[in-house]
Amino acid sequence: GLAARRPVDEPGVIRGMVENADLVISARDGEGRLVGVARSVTDFAYCCYLSDLAVDRECQRQGIGKELMRRTQEASGGGKVALLLLSAPDGMDYYRKAGLEKFDNCFGIRRTKRNQDDDQGL
Repeated sequence: GLAARRPVDEPGVIRGMVENADLVISARDGEGRLVGVARSVTDFAYCCYLSDLAVDRECQRQGIGKELMRRTQEASGGGKVALLLLSAPDGMDYYRKAGLEKFDNCFGIRRTKRNQDDDQGL
């Protein structure tokens, strides 16, 4: 799950990830319980990087993830904006089935340090 790849044990980092995102789209069930989230960084004109897509395991295979991606692209500028993401290895088949195109020309620099919460319990 998402916890294997994100610092869920560091609330200050998680808070910063959400507060500093340009776009956060959520999905809730009929009782208001959070069941999915898409967190993105975008310029709203050309490119949107979908940095997190997560759907509660109990709610998967209902189209929630695909709808979160659709709403993310629409909110970030619609068809004029490219939606990009970095998939976890176990998500590759999902994104293909959801209709995303796989690109072979992506490069990156991996994180080399782990963030730590400050003394104030953040």
